[in-house]
Amino acid sequence: MEALGMPDIRFLSARELVRLIGTKRLSPLDLMEETLKRIHAVNPILNAFISMRADEALDEARAMTEQLTSRKEPRPLEGIPMGVKDLEDVKGMVTSFGSIPYKNNVVQSDSIQVARLKEAGAIVVGKTNTPEFGFTGFTKNLLYGVTKNPWNIERTPGGSSGGSAAAVAGGMVPMATGSDAGGSIRIPASYSGCFGLKTSFGRIPRGPLFLLHTHPLWCMGPLTRTVEDAALYLDCVAGYHPCDPESLPNPDQSFLKSLHNIPGNLRIAFSPTLGYVRVQKDVMSKVEEAVKCVVDMGHSVELWDGSLPDVGEIWSKLFDLDLYCRLHQDLDKNRKDMGRTLVSALGQAKSFSVRDHLEAQKVRTELNRIMGDLFEQFDLLLTPTMPTEAFAAKGPPPGDIDGHPIPLLGAVAFTYPFNLSGHPAATVPAGFTENGLPVGLQIIGPRHRDDLVLQASYAYEQMRPWNDHRPSIGPSLL
Repeated sequence: MEALGMPDIRFLSARELVRLIGTKRLSPLDLMEETLKRIHAVNPILNAFISMRADEALDEARAMTEQLTSRKEPRPLEGIPMGVKDLEDVKGMVTSFGSIPYKNNVVQSDSIQVARLKEAGAIVVGKTNTPEFGFTGFTKNLLYGVTKNPWNIERTPGGSSGGSAAAVAGGMVPMATGSDAGGSIRIPASYSGCFGLKTSFGRIPRGPLFLLHTHPLWCMGPLTRTVEDAALYLDCVAGYHPCDPESLPNPDQSFLKSLHNIPGNLRIAFSPTLGYVRVQKDVMSKVEEAVKCVVDMGHSVELWDGSLPDVGEIWSKLFDLDLYCRLHQDLDKNRKDMGRTLVSALGQAKSFSVRDHLEAQKVRTELNRIMGDLFEQFDLLLTPTMPTEAFAAKGPPPGDIDGHPIPLLGAVAFTYPFNLSGHPAATVPAGFTENGLPVGLQIIGPRHRDDLVLQASYAYEQMRPWNDHRPSIGPSLL
């Protein structure tokens, strides 16, 4: 492509692509045509996109190209192709939730997040695969099948935003939407070698929803190639919306513009296990290398001697209860076409009692106290993002690590505590295991300090750039 005068766009960041569009080296139409070629070549291998709006995307890109002749400056995401996770609405497309009973659920409006991304100039090219209702940490469902990891197609890209992560890591689109109720952005970003941000609870409005969520677990956020792209994305979508009564006020500063403003000599805690997690040896080795890089940046990193309560059982019950409340009316007629594990979990959620609610609040209160004390001492907390490398594409999650048995949620034990607490958390690439699979470092910030998490992630990225490490998937476009 470069030889023909067009830049190779497969792994460029959204920021770089917007710059090219702004300088007229690339048009939105050229970008969309090459994007669709790449998706056509690679998606049959990965199964990241499960439905497309190729003709509409080309029409929108053509119109943008014509409009740019009279517009001085491109919009923040002018002409950027993106994927939308199939738990979220795009006007005129099916939102199936990865579930057979909803395979014809054509929606008539965009989600708040999608509408704001479109207003910023992004073009939705299609919907990305997800496990049924985002229920598992790997991406497989009865409707669309299995999504594969671009680094090794025998492995999973993670879940539940696995289609989005595979699309970004596989060079199909520079960014995609995600949602995270227990790790569903950070898990696939870590396993797939891209950047993922679980925002503070309420930072990005959810919905519109026919029924509000029953517990404060679900957060929206981006999967991107770079931290700059995630900050730009957040600038475009953050801020209050009346459909979501728990949405936070509009930010008082640009997340993108503040990236360079990271304070010096931060006090940072590192917890390799949170007090209860077993970690694969070569994963831990790469995480420790990443932590050393943070020390080399001039910050004070101290091994945290505290621990968190293992909140997995409570988190799981609350997550299942939230899904049950949204699905219970049609569950009896749909159960025969839904995954057995999901149906079983929803059935058990019916027995959630007042006593269970009280126990959940006790656990959340204790977790909040510990996190409050931690952030009185430290500015940030570092952990591994995942205890293991990506496992088999079809699952199940590993039942042991280095020969030692782990509990059912032991494979995702670093992510869900921060959904229960509501703190912002990101994952940055930290290297590769002996099998050549990506490893992630998780960066957790004080409540509502998405800016600090992004600043630390960006500073780390400048020390250890990752976007030049690319999987060899699909034919060359050159």
